Amino acid sequence: MTTSLEKRSSGSAARGLVPAVASGFVPGLGQLLNGEGTKALGVFAVAFVCGAGIMSGLLGGIPIIGAMAGLVATLTWIYAVADGYFSGRKNG
Repeated sequence: MTTSLEKRSSGSAARGLVPAVASGFVPGLGQLLNGEGTKALGVFAVAFVCGAGIMSGLLGGIPIIGAMAGLVATLTWIYAVADGYFSGRKNG
């Protein structure tokens, strides 16, 4: 027999999982699913600009730009997934 608190806590983890997975595919999508449109736009914009920087570095631009953009893109992706998960649990 489970209590309502146990049901609520397991359900909140599941609610955070969907936005986290969505942000894993497209950074910012999890924030959008959580109803945080402005944050979603910011995360997506940073990921997009970093993607352009990576491409610039790969296509004969300044190599350090591509490396730095890759680092920022990776950190943005980690932030988007974690924020999607925790915001989904909190808002759910």
